[in-house]
Amino acid sequence: MSTVPYGLRAKRRKATLRTLGFLSPWLIGLTVFFLYPLISTVYFSFMKYDGFTAPTWVGLKNWAYVLQDNPFFWPALRNTLWLMVVMVSLRVVFGLGIGLLITKIKTGAGFFRTLFFLPFLAPPVAATMSFVFLLNPGTGPVNTLLDKVGIEGPQWFNDASWSKPSLTILALWCIGDLMVIFMASLLDVPKEQYEAAELDGANGWHRFRYVTLPNISPIVLFSVVTGVIATMQYYTEPLVAAKVASGVIGGSGQQFEPGYPEKSTLTVPQVIYNLGFQRFDTGAACVVALVLFALAMAFTALLMRRRSGFLSAED
Repeated sequence: MSTVPYGLRAKRRKATLRTLGFLSPWLIGLTVFFLYPLISTVYFSFMKYDGFTAPTWVGLKNWAYVLQDNPFFWPALRNTLWLMVVMVSLRVVFGLGIGLLITKIKTGAGFFRTLFFLPFLAPPVAATMSFVFLLNPGTGPVNTLLDKVGIEGPQWFNDASWSKPSLTILALWCIGDLMVIFMASLLDVPKEQYEAAELDGANGWHRFRYVTLPNISPIVLFSVVTGVIATMQYYTEPLVAAKVASGVIGGSGQQFEPGYPEKSTLTVPQVIYNLGFQRFDTGAACVVALVLFALAMAFTALLMRRRSGFLSAED
């Protein structure tokens, strides 16, 4: 029999109910928008389900099909990992560099800040279509200018070896979001630390390495983690670029090779959409979604570790 007085137990119960009441919006959101979809995805990954008939148990057949027989999964996964490593790294470096440059400008900083931020506001479909036309190997102005100076321009989105770098250039053009974040963090670095470093004889690189970078390391970590998550969901830009570059802009009855050219722009979200909403193979789509979720969680956990190098031991 409990020795806790009844009045104390009632008080604790009321405190627990009050706490649950305050947490209820978050708990409901977690259950409805995360736990239920995750459990359903795991359940349907072992089922044959087309969205119309009742699901039937097939065991590991969906997993075997995706990992062994699907011709698009592994190319899409390789492309996604390539974009995650190269695109995210370059966006962080480029965004930090632009932020540093604008914070050092004495006059016209507002103009350059607006100039670099405006591309971020462009709709993804319109921005991608514009880039494909600009980088058109035959009639695009970029290759035309390169040809005038004696340089043979690449095929860009029509070449499998240049399609992902072209998407990376597009991502660097829309760098305004990271630029603003880094500018805010750079302006928040204590000036006293810079003055102390100058008195100690530190040059520009040393001030950046030992003063700027340690102070903005949480922002760098935030940018890398959010960039990895966004790249894992990269769908619109590569799909639009592949369709426009292949000549399939719209209309019915047109043949389109997924990931044109040669599956080089195929990403994992495209495979999920193809399996789930075009082939109505919900079970296989759930398998790909679970693989993507596991990879995103693994990379995020790896980056969040203190020894990853972004955060110091004192943070």
